[in-house]
Order: sequence, then structure tokens, then C-alpha cells
Amino acid sequence: MEKNCEVVWEKCLSIIRDIVEWQPYKTWFEPIKPVKLENNVLTIQVPSQFFYEYLEEHYVELLAKILRRELGKDARLEYRIVVEKGSAQRHPATVDMPTHYDKPQTQNEVDFPLFQQNTPVKNPFVIPGLKRIQIDSQLNPHYTFETFIEGDCNRVARRAGKAVAEKPGATSFNPLVIYGGVGLGKTHLAQAVGNAVKKLHPHKTVLYVSTEKFINQFIDHSKHNAINDFIHFYQLIDVLILDDIQFFANAEKSQDAFFAIFNHLHQSGKQLVLTSDKPPKDLEKVQERLLSRFRWGLSADLQVPDFETRMEILENKMRNDGLEMPKEVVKYIAYNIQTNVRELEGALISLLAQSSLNRKEIDLDLAKKVLKSFIKTSSKEITIEAIQRMVCEHLGVPYEKLLEKTRKREIVQARQITMYLAKSFTKNSLKTIGEHFGGRDHTTVIHSCQTVKDLMETDAAFREMLMELQQKVQLSAL
Repeated sequence: MEKNCEVVWEKCLSIIRDIVEWQPYKTWFEPIKPVKLENNVLTIQVPSQFFYEYLEEHYVELLAKILRRELGKDARLEYRIVVEKGSAQRHPATVDMPTHYDKPQTQNEVDFPLFQQNTPVKNPFVIPGLKRIQIDSQLNPHYTFETFIEGDCNRVARRAGKAVAEKPGATSFNPLVIYGGVGLGKTHLAQAVGNAVKKLHPHKTVLYVSTEKFINQFIDHSKHNAINDFIHFYQLIDVLILDDIQFFANAEKSQDAFFAIFNHLHQSGKQLVLTSDKPPKDLEKVQERLLSRFRWGLSADLQVPDFETRMEILENKMRNDGLEMPKEVVKYIAYNIQTNVRELEGALISLLAQSSLNRKEIDLDLAKKVLKSFIKTSSKEITIEAIQRMVCEHLGVPYEKLLEKTRKREIVQARQITMYLAKSFTKNSLKTIGEHFGGRDHTTVIHSCQTVKDLMETDAAFREMLMELQQKVQLSAL
């Protein structure tokens, strides 16, 4: 009986799930897609070259053992790597990449340049009298990998950054493009790469510069007819970190200069780390020849951190600054500040400032007052029906049961919670709220709200669960 690639891969995953922890499994194995199975060779598709290299480094022996168990001792695994080409081609191309026990003859099969580390590249552009040790890295020493909290929102970008720091210019993600919204840690992560390179490779020259500063420097050198000196200086760098490349829009001449710098550094096996507020394909008014080079390496995004990551960010900040505050206050901040890391830390600092200025202990009431300016007001109306369905889904209670006259404990509690949230988040009267629960009167609503308040004061687990529900309701209104 001929085996199906999906069936074989699912059997492999069932074993992997028992061996690998849940988070690494979700990150590194869920995105894999089985493609074909021929002659005991299973081909799987991975999202990027970075994925392939990470699997090879950390999980190849596990994959080999499991595959041989399913297909026999002659089993082999091949990778198909999705490679994003120029913007003119919408569908990603693929290449076959076998595992380390069946290596390709050349690296040229992969659709972006790789460099041989053994080939020394001489720099013909050294400016007489300029010593490399005089180049200040412009890095903030506090921006390190240790202070950059890892979560689902940034795991790939952070690990790619660490791989680059360990082998600058020698991995396939060159350039490394880190993109995401305001305040999510692009500058922090990019500079963490630079600081790690300086620590691991002290002989390498690292430079961090904002694109805005780069453009201003170019304009200044243009006025003094010193563009060649400007370009030659940047070609001295081993690891160039350029922040906010979206500002290249409309700066045509600066783009020309950076194109020359990029080409020289890349061809010399030097590392480029770039940040942007959007992926390279969405950058406007940037030359296509630059965009195509930005897509040579890895583009990794930073997303809004989830609740667990926000908690860890706050706790790490407090630990580093020697601060203490009640756990319920930290949770309240983490639940309600959901936009970015910068606002999260800003809320913490504001709370500490108010506590110090007014000589008040930090508690939940003070946190609520301070965070009013941070928490966005709802942009759309929340309905009782929407709250009912959210509570039912969260607690696993059938929606129709809320309206019945059953006295089952879990149904009664779900009903009380829903009434409490409806009173908190809608403008409906107590009578109207009661009518949405099978015609109950306003006294039932009052009793339910009081019961929920009492439970919040006496039951920490209940309070945490209710705060999570409150967060869901707030998010639904944004």
C-alpha cells in the first residue's frame, strides 16, 4: 500500500509533539507543509532559509530518527524553501534543499547570495589616515538580547538576530530586515545585534545610524563635494545597522549612495541589519533595485505582544530598575495597555511618578486613575448579545443556557458575569439587561453584579479570569 505524504508527516508530528515542548513545536513544526513522498524521500516545505537552517541545527537528528521509523532505514528528508523573488512575481519560487546527510553540491541553488567565509576580501577603499578603531558604534549599551523579552510576537526576529550576531555576514539572512509598528522594539532588537557582535567579535567594526541621519550626512558631504569620502567611510563597516529605511522615500540621491554601499558590503560578506515600519514590498518611493536587495535575506516582523509577554516585559523592567508593586496592578497594566511596548513602559513610569509625587502607595485605584490617559475609549458600541457570546465562548457554556431558568452552578455564574459586564460596558438600564436573560427583573441584575464584585475581592483566580474577559470586551470595541 502506497503511503501518503500528509499521513506520514502527521505520524511524525504525533511523535514530535510528545518530545518537543509546546512553544517550540508551534513555532518550528506547525508552519511546515508536507509536499510529496517518492521512493522513501519525504519533501517538506518551510517558510524561509532561516527555518531550514534552524531545523538543521536543532532538530535534524530527531527528524532523521522519526522518519526512519516511519519509512525505514533508507528514508530521506528534503526541504523545499519558499523564496520571495522580485515584486513582479507574485507566487514564491521554491528550491529543493536536502538535509545534511544529503547535501547539495553547490549553494547556488538557493535564490540569494551566500558567501564563502574562507575567501578574504580586501577593502580597496580605505581612507588614508583613518583608523578603524576611531569609528564609534553609536550603540546604546542597554539595548541587548537579555533586555529584549521573547514571545510569540517576536520569536523569529529575535532568534534571527542572535544567529546574525553569532555569524555576521555568514548566514543567508543578509540583510536582516526587522519591521513592525511604532514602539514594538525594532531599534532595540537591531542594536542588540550590534552589541552582541561587539561582544562576540571585538575585532569587527559595528555602526548604528538612523536613515534620517544618513541622509543628512549625505547632503552635508554633497555640499562639500565629498560624496566619495562619505561612501568609502560606510564601506569600512563590518556590520551596518540602518534604522527606519522607510525615510529613504523621495531621497533619490541618498538611495544611489546607499545602493553603492549596500553592494560593496554585501559582496564583501559584511552584514546589514535594516529596520522599517513596513515590509520591504510595501515601501513606497524606494528604488526597485534597492527593494530587490532588501528581499535577498530575511524579513522578520515584530507584532503587538500578547498578555503573557506584556507581563514579562513589565516584570523585567521592574526587576532591572529595582521596583516593586502589587501583582494585581501589574496585571491591570498588562491587560489594558495593548498597543506597544513603549506605551507599556510609559504607563509604568507614569504610575511610579504619580505615586512618588502624591506620596501614595501604588494600588489598583491609583493605577486606574493614571491609566485613563493611556486606555483608548471604545470606537464602536458594545451590545449585550456580543458580551453574552464572548462569555459563553470563554467559559464553554452553551449560549441558549444563559436564557433558561436552570440553577446549575456554572450556568448561574456565567449569567452573573455576563450581567456584570453588560452593566460595565453598555449604557443599558438594569431592566433592559434583565430582559436579555429570559425576562429577569432588575433586582436579579443587582444581585448578580454584587456577587461578582464579592468574588473578585475573595477569589484571585476568579478575578484574573474576569480581567481576561474584560480585556476581550475592550478589544472587541476597538
